[in-house]
Amino acid sequence: MKHLYMIGGTMGVGKTTTCKILKDKLDNAVFLDGDWCWDSSPFQVTEETKAMVIDNICYLLNNFLRVSTYENIIFCWVMHEQSIIDSILSRLILEGTKVHNISLVANENALRARLGRDVANGIRKADVIERSTGRIHMYDKLDTVKIDVSDITAEEAAVRIQLLK
Repeated sequence: MKHLYMIGGTMGVGKTTTCKILKDKLDNAVFLDGDWCWDSSPFQVTEETKAMVIDNICYLLNNFLRVSTYENIIFCWVMHEQSIIDSILSRLILEGTKVHNISLVANENALRARLGRDVANGIRKADVIERSTGRIHMYDKLDTVKIDVSDITAEEAAVRIQLLK
């Protein structure tokens, strides 16, 4: 049985770091960060680029699912609407695969602190704080397992995800 870990969360909750740790904890694992599928300059969000990124994600995930040596496929992206999750899953060949839909969530103070550090270190632009905190409530509506990372490390989050298996 394969396992597909669909890990969402708003910007700044530690999705990428958690997934990298999880990849090293799980056997025969491969990791895809959805942001890699449209890393462009300038970054442009249009109907055309949104369709392209979903195509890219589904193509890569299906290829990972097809490879017999990969038992654990880990995917992360900002998935703040159920329609994003459903759109991706509807295009995947999931026979013999258990899907784990997970949202990493944080309270507003923790998220502001994390993003503030990123802004101070030049990793993100300041406008990300309001955009990201504005999406916190959207994760409550998703059909996902919620893992509150407000007061835990990425390592601890990875362990909690690993236990879902």
